Amino acid sequence: MKVIVIGAGVVGLCCGWHLARQGAEVTMLDSGEPGAGTSSGNAGAISAGSVAPLAMPGVLKTVPQMLTDPKAALHIPLSYWPKALPWLWQFVRSARPAQVQATATALATLMFGAMERHREILAAEGALDLIHESGQLYLYRDRAQYAKDAGSWALRQQHGMRIEFLEGLDAIRALEPDIQGDYRLGVFIPDQGSCVNPQRHAEVVAQGIRRMGGQVLRQPVLGFLTEGQHVLGVRTATGEMRADAVVLAAGAFSARLLAPLGIKVPLESQRGYHVMLPDAGISLQRPVIPADRKAFISPMETGLRIAGTVEFGGLDRAPTSYRADLLLEDLHHVFPQARTEGRQGFWMGHRPCLPDSLPVVGPVKAWAGLWCAFGHGHLGLTGSAPTAALLAAAMLGPRPNADLAPYAVERFG
Repeated sequence: MKVIVIGAGVVGLCCGWHLARQGAEVTMLDSGEPGAGTSSGNAGAISAGSVAPLAMPGVLKTVPQMLTDPKAALHIPLSYWPKALPWLWQFVRSARPAQVQATATALATLMFGAMERHREILAAEGALDLIHESGQLYLYRDRAQYAKDAGSWALRQQHGMRIEFLEGLDAIRALEPDIQGDYRLGVFIPDQGSCVNPQRHAEVVAQGIRRMGGQVLRQPVLGFLTEGQHVLGVRTATGEMRADAVVLAAGAFSARLLAPLGIKVPLESQRGYHVMLPDAGISLQRPVIPADRKAFISPMETGLRIAGTVEFGGLDRAPTSYRADLLLEDLHHVFPQARTEGRQGFWMGHRPCLPDSLPVVGPVKAWAGLWCAFGHGHLGLTGSAPTAALLAAAMLGPRPNADLAPYAVERFG
C-alpha cells in the first residue's frame, strides 16, 4: 500500500514509522523539517495516566480570571474572544460529568501502554537514551490548593495512575534536593516519564522511516486530490502525488485542509511557550510541575526547559513575548536560586486542541482513502506512539481491539 502522511510532527512521524514497519510504502510530507514545528518545543512529558480532560466540572469558575488576570496560566486576549467563543461553548458543554467520564475512558484506551510503545520505536532505532523513566513531580502549596484539582487526580487514579504524596518540604527535597520554593505538598507519579530531547526524538523516528524505505520530504501540501468521494492523493506546489491512502496528521493546521472537503472541525490552537536555560545551576532528575502555574520544568540534554501557558490567538497572530517571560517567574517560585543568564530567547508552538480533549483518529467515512490522526492537544508526544500503532493496525491489520468510534471526526456533525 502506498501511503502519504501529511505532517512530520511527532504524531505523523510515528504513524509513518508503524505503517512502514508493516510494509507500507510511506511518503511523509511537511513544509518544515521533521519535528521542527510544535513537536520540537514540548515539555517532553510522557504521561499515559493523564486521562482527565481539560474541561472538568466547575470550569466556568475560571472564566473571570481568564478575563482579568494577564498572568493567568490560561489567557485569551480580549480581541480573540469573539473567535474563541464557539469553541469555548463546546468546551464548557463537554465538562458535564457523564461526558468527562466517557472522555477519560477513551483517553485511557488510546494512551494505554504509551511508554511501551515509545520504547518499541526507540529500541528499534537504537535511541532508548531519549527516554527517562524517573517519574514526574507535581507541587502544591498546601492541601487546600490540591483540593481544587482533587477531581482530576481521582479520575486518573480511577484509571490506574499510581501516585505518592510527599508531605512537607523535607519530603519533597528528598526527591529533588534543589527545590527551595514555598510548595509544601508533592504529588509524585512514579510510572510516568519524559523525553530529554523532543527534536532529536523526531529526527530519530524520521530516520527510522527512511531506514525502512520511506521518504521524508520537505514539501507543503496544498490540498487533497479527489475523485467522487475518494481521496486519491494530494496536491503540492510541484504537482500531484497519488497514493492508496492519505493520513492527515498536520496538527493544528489539519482543519484548514479538511474544510474544502466540507468537513468542519472545532480545532483550536492553544499556543504554548518555552524558554531554555543552558546552565540554570540546578539539578533535576525528572519534570517538576508547579500545579498552580501549569508549567513544566524539565531537564533536557541541552539545558533546562520551562514550558507551559495556554494562550488563545489562532495560527497567524504573532507570538507574545510576555507569555514566555512569565515562565521564568514560574521557575523562580520553585527554584529562586536558578540562573537565567544565557536564556535562549523563547519558543512558541500550536497545540492542536479539540473541545472534548479527544483527538481525531481513524477513517473519514465520507471520503474513502482518508484517515486522520490529529488533535492530541497537550498529549501529542504521549499519544503519538500508541495512536500510530492503533491507526496502522486499523489500516493494514490485524484489526485492533480498540473501537475508534470515540475519536471519529463525524462526532462534530
